[in-house]
Amino acid sequence: MSLGQKIPATVITGFLGAGKTSMVRHLLENAGGRRIALVINEFGELGVDGEIIKACGIENCGEEDVIELANGCICCTVADDFLPTIESLLARPKPPEHIVIETSGLALPKPLVQAFNWPEVRTRVTVDGVVAVLDGPAVAAGRFAEDATAVDAQRRADPNLDHDSPLAELYHDQLACADLVVVNKDDLMDAAARKRVAAEVRERLRPAVKLIGSAHGRVAPEVLLGLAAAAEADIENRPSVHDGEPEHEHDDFDSFVVALPELAVPEALLRRLAAAVAAHRILRVKGFLSIAGKPMRLVLQGVGERLQHYYDRPWRAGEARRSRLVVIGEKGLDRGAIERALRA
Repeated sequence: MSLGQKIPATVITGFLGAGKTSMVRHLLENAGGRRIALVINEFGELGVDGEIIKACGIENCGEEDVIELANGCICCTVADDFLPTIESLLARPKPPEHIVIETSGLALPKPLVQAFNWPEVRTRVTVDGVVAVLDGPAVAAGRFAEDATAVDAQRRADPNLDHDSPLAELYHDQLACADLVVVNKDDLMDAAARKRVAAEVRERLRPAVKLIGSAHGRVAPEVLLGLAAAAEADIENRPSVHDGEPEHEHDDFDSFVVALPELAVPEALLRRLAAAVAAHRILRVKGFLSIAGKPMRLVLQGVGERLQHYYDRPWRAGEARRSRLVVIGEKGLDRGAIERALRA
């Protein structure tokens, strides 16, 4: 890196289950040897998204290049977690050529972008672009996420709003701050739905912001990277409903880890999990399962009642074969009842 040249950073936002991790994985797998560092902001105690990336064995993206921040929403812990992480990347003998930041679904992008104006990093890093990832079928159905019931419950529980919800505010702020919007899962919509979603989303975008579709988060690196937006210098043109507030809270959400025994087959757990999602205000489930007789680890991810699972890598020698799931939902989840349901 020559003197005066800043390292570009791409911020990837989006609600729970929109497909951010799939997009990041595809990006890293097709980076063409570019040295990329990934900062992942998990919500919950178990680093599922980071583990999924680390399991890929991607060239030029080793485990030391995947950094997880699990101490809370990244936009609320800028000084304590995020800035020291960026400084540590810059201090490496060979700094990354590009930094990719995958935020949790709860993060407001504007405070994070503003952090790049801090004296510690502003001369060495620039925000190349903010990418907002949307769940296309959910937006087409008039929701911000797959679980519309939970969204409605959050809106009713918010004493400061009579027609909106905290999740809607996050959704609007992510669009308002974006330089590129990706409507993911467009293969699950027909042409009319794709057109309707595009029209609705464009109404909330700044004039120069591009809107594209994708399936399974597959967007070419040359589209995601190199936007040259310098977003930290354009912060005033990215309005937020939270402008003027000192901070925001996430008291509407709970998360906890459920440890499970090794399973004979996954199907029985999937049925119990679907029933638990229907009975409780669970927004997201993600984790890893050990299946008896199977040499590979099973990844399980769920948004609302939509559950997906696949084997991602073999269990390593000496690695404990454990089944653990992160459950994320509205404040007041009945942890005991959910744990009993999953272990029944």
